[in-house]
Amino acid sequence: MAFEIERKFLVDTNKWTPTDAGAKLIQAYLGLDPLPVVRVRIKGEKAFLTIKGPSRTISRPEFEYEIPVEDAYELLKLAISEPVEKTRHKIQHEGFLWEVDVFSGKNKGLVMAEIELKSDNQQFSRPDWILQEVSGDGRFYNSYLSEHPFQEWNDGMA
Repeated sequence: MAFEIERKFLVDTNKWTPTDAGAKLIQAYLGLDPLPVVRVRIKGEKAFLTIKGPSRTISRPEFEYEIPVEDAYELLKLAISEPVEKTRHKIQHEGFLWEVDVFSGKNKGLVMAEIELKSDNQQFSRPDWILQEVSGDGRFYNSYLSEHPFQEWNDGMA
């Protein structure tokens, strides 16, 4: 079984700015809670269907399959919530790959970084542009953002 072990952080945009064009992503959800979460994602000329199980701390089962882009566009029409749009930038920092997502559309203003790890307790160095960790905060899951866009939050975050 495949597992995703991922930690998420907010990004200080005063200290980080993109150094490349990034990759445009659009993703939508075909199934949310109760689990599993089923997502379709288009990234450039490729598309993927992803099934994610329940989170266990920062890890959860994840299965991802490449599908034809034409199928992905058809699946987007079946989405049960708004698509999430973002541009992903990849940054190497001290031997680790960080993915920084700059959200657009209804989630504009949100910038998050993710790092995938090999174990729940793997140590890593944080770049100076990393702010607070939001790994355990369900509001920062893309599936949540598809139903509750960042620009509609009323808690001072947006």
